[in-house]
This record gives sequence, structure tokens and C-alpha cells, in this order.
Amino acid sequence: MTGRKLKEQKIHVYGVGMGLFSGFAYGIYTTLVMIAGELQPLAGAAGFLAAPYVCAGLNDLLAGIWLTCYNGKRRRIREVVHAINTAPGKMVVLGALLGGPAANGAYLAGLSMAGAYAIPVTATCNLFGALFAWIFLKQRPSKKVMAGMCLCAAGAIIINWTKPEGSPHFTPGIICAFIAAVSWGLEGVIAGYGGAKMNADIAVNIRDLVSGIVILAIIVPAVGAAGLLKATLAAGTPVLWLAASGMAAAMSFLAWYRANAAVGCAVGMSLNVTYTFWGVLFCMLFLGQPLTATIAAGSAVIMLGAAVVAAGS
Repeated sequence: MTGRKLKEQKIHVYGVGMGLFSGFAYGIYTTLVMIAGELQPLAGAAGFLAAPYVCAGLNDLLAGIWLTCYNGKRRRIREVVHAINTAPGKMVVLGALLGGPAANGAYLAGLSMAGAYAIPVTATCNLFGALFAWIFLKQRPSKKVMAGMCLCAAGAIIINWTKPEGSPHFTPGIICAFIAAVSWGLEGVIAGYGGAKMNADIAVNIRDLVSGIVILAIIVPAVGAAGLLKATLAAGTPVLWLAASGMAAAMSFLAWYRANAAVGCAVGMSLNVTYTFWGVLFCMLFLGQPLTATIAAGSAVIMLGAAVVAAGS
């Protein structure tokens, strides 16, 4: 094996590893943020957007703060400030608006209404990401990768084949999950393109800070949740859980951006959707979510799809 091919193989293995780790970390994030949402005053919030956007804003801002501390320790704060004014940095900012206010807010709204069932639906983000990458970045996926992505989508359909009892807002929750999937697909392409031209640590730092600030300063007041934000900060305990979820989210997005830059958007996103398996598993273990035949079968199909993507990329 030539030196060039060996280097390419190492980059590929690194990218696949980062993609799989990003899914694991996002499963942890999902569980922690759901725990925070079950605490007062978030649990008793009026309206289906208030609590999700307060959680999303605080989570992303705290993730950004964690990453700022990390980059500060590595003496990269000047690079972060400088990168915002560059063309790739502006692409990352645009991706942050899609991934934060649009995707993460819709994702948490879906979780609040449909529970763990909303998690695998967002696995279709890899389909949208691959489609957008094909259109805009000319990253044509291989036949095996396309087959794996279709398996991931099939798994999401299986999980939601039977509507669970006692979930009156199930359908709106699933719709929110699909909105999150489309938005994440766009973020993967836009931010992945910008993130490939700068250090991933810096790109994700910008992403989370911009997302958190925009959600808390603009979206939260717009949905009438400013009072809930103040009450949540005063309560303290939910913020501690959101600080933990912010750490997990920061690690997940950092790994995701690195994977996208190393192996391409389609492959990176297809590996990242393994968070659907981890998210469902952790929700069953720690939040008492019921295990049904459809959710077990669908999760298995999604994991198979991710394995096919990894093998065919």
C-alpha cells in the first residue's frame, strides 16, 4: 500500500469513528435534555414550543461556552473571532441557524409531544443530507451508501408504524421530527462545507454560540417563553442537567463536523444517525420509555443501515 493510500485509509477510519461517536454522544444528549425537560418549571410550561426552545437555547449556549473554554485553553480564541468574518465562517453561521433554531427546536418539540418515537424519525436527515450534498456539493453517494440510507429511513418508518396509546400529540411531534431532519440535512451540507475549510473545533464553537444566542435572544421571547427562561435559571437544577447535555452535544457536534470533513456529508450523517439507537436505548433504561416490537425492529434496521453505510463508504 502506497503512502498516499495509507493516509487516505487512516482519514477514512478516523471519519467513520468520529461519525459513530457523534451518534453515541447525541444519544446521551437526548436523554439528558429530556430529563431536564421533566423538571419544574419546564415540565409545567404552557405551549408546546416554550420549554423546547428554552432547553435548546440554554443547551446550545452552554455547549458553546464549554467549547470556548476548550479553545481558550488551546489559545484559539482569536482564531474563533477571526473565523466568523471569513466566508467559511459565515457558512457555519448559516448552518448554525438551520441546526439550532430550526432543527434542534423542532427536535425537542417532537420529543415533548411524541417521546422517544420522534428520535428515529430524524434519522431521515441522512437522506436529505445526501440529497443536498449531491445537488450542491456534487458528492454522489455509492450504491451501498444509498442502500444503507434507505435502510435507515425504513427503520424510521417501522418505528412509527403503530401509534402508541396515550399520545394525543403524536402526529404533530412526528411532523416536528421531520422538520428537524430536513434542517439537519441542510446544516450538514452548508456547515460541513464551511467546516471543511477551518478547524472543526472552531467551527463547532461558532455554531453552538450563534445558535444559543439567537434562540435565547430572539426565538424564546418570540414564543412567549422569556418568563419561563427566567424561572428555569432561578430554579438551578434544570440548568445543571442542561450543562451536562450541553457538554454531550458539544462532543457530538464536534465529532460530526470532523466526520463530515473527513468522509463527506452523506457518510458522516448516515453514521451519526446511530444516535437513534442510543437515544431510544437510554430513554428506555433511564426514562422508562416502553419497548415495543416496532421500535425494537426499527432500531435494528437503522443500525444495520449505518453498518452498510460504513462498509460501503
